[in-house]
Amino acid sequence: MTKNNDRSDSGNTGSPGESGGGWSTDGLAYLQKQITRQRVFVLHPYLKDKAPDLLVRSPDARLEEAMGLASAIEIDLVGGETASLRTIKPATYLGSGKLDELKSFAKAQEIDLIVFDCELSPIQQRNLERELKVKVIDRTALILEIFGDRASTKEGELQVELAHLVYQRSRLVRSWTHLERQRGGSGFLGGPGETQIEADRRIIADRITRIKRQLASVTRTRNLHRAQRQKTPYLIVALVGYTNAGKSTLFNRLTDADVLAEDMLFATLDPTMRSITLPSGRKIIMSDTVGFISELPTTLVAAFRATLEEVLEADLIVHVRDASHPDSDIQKQDVENVLAELGVELNYDLTSDNDATPVLEAMNKSDLVSADELEQWQGVGARNNTIMPVSGLTGAGCETFITALDKALSNKDLQVEIIVPFNDGQTPAWLHANSKIIESEYTEDGTRFSFTVDPIAWGKYSKGTSYWVD
Repeated sequence: MTKNNDRSDSGNTGSPGESGGGWSTDGLAYLQKQITRQRVFVLHPYLKDKAPDLLVRSPDARLEEAMGLASAIEIDLVGGETASLRTIKPATYLGSGKLDELKSFAKAQEIDLIVFDCELSPIQQRNLERELKVKVIDRTALILEIFGDRASTKEGELQVELAHLVYQRSRLVRSWTHLERQRGGSGFLGGPGETQIEADRRIIADRITRIKRQLASVTRTRNLHRAQRQKTPYLIVALVGYTNAGKSTLFNRLTDADVLAEDMLFATLDPTMRSITLPSGRKIIMSDTVGFISELPTTLVAAFRATLEEVLEADLIVHVRDASHPDSDIQKQDVENVLAELGVELNYDLTSDNDATPVLEAMNKSDLVSADELEQWQGVGARNNTIMPVSGLTGAGCETFITALDKALSNKDLQVEIIVPFNDGQTPAWLHANSKIIESEYTEDGTRFSFTVDPIAWGKYSKGTSYWVD
């Protein structure tokens, strides 16, 4: 695809490819890569006759989110628009009139890439590129591009590459014009370039197998680390939420960490864990996880399953929501849909006795809401200790939230009475550090302790002991 370098700043005068005052081919490629940014236009097509749903974003809101996604990578965002459709054309998604209009606009504005905020079939993508004469990608490809740009660990890179390959495997439908003389496949139906496509499919399949093998090794290591954590008395609290809800900012505020926190979509891909001590003295491990988004590609959910399993193992989930966002309720539904896909059952009633994971809702960015809205959320928080306004940026409400978190983890504490032999010095030390001791006294057989303790922490520690008093 040809780019107009007149649009770019060509002030750089040095490059690894520079030699003797002239530019090598590699040097020119390096320079061009540094100074050329693709001009991108975003289109959100939607069916105008579709029945309205209160829990579905408006076309304008969807376009705004898609443009935010596009802005998360290094491009020049020219603009975006919505396009109402009567029907979806099987061949090109759009009708001929809209195609002609878009083609003229792309040529006039020298657009390099058009992002369709929808899911395109491989055939639709190919036909659109032929008609519009520019590169076309859909929503899934855009999210994959962002994830590829954000991955910072070896595991994250493998997960993103796996998702990329699974996505690309079904899209080897290009017209291989440089292979006109080849005729692949069996029988008489093989077309030009089919041999090359089959070869590419084999290469992709082999690479997918290798990556899955490497990820299996990473998963085993992660499981070992998880098993080690399960031997400790610390409970795990996972922060989840829609992308850009402010999870990392809140995580940094609560744990004094320095995780990357920026006003951009998918700033965090790799999970981070920190231990904190709650007001009761209880120690927990808090985990910051990747943000979710509507229509999260299934290939990404599958690829990042090992990472997202940290949420499955959590003893409590903090759902961080953007209280200032107009679609906060819809975003909540999107997060719950992804968690359900992972097999996580949520319990918003902390007084109920079931096996679902308890949930606290942190209405983040409360510094951006109006005084009336803040008062409303504060009233909700006073009536319901599972929903409360906080601000990871200013710290407002964080102390109240930590107290509520401590209380939520204490809701199902056990009251236990045991006799610890005098030759066991480890158990009394553990009890003083991790339980609330009500009473202790010396007996002939040892020290009698009466205390309240988190059942999960006590279960992990007391496994195999016989100190219980009937």
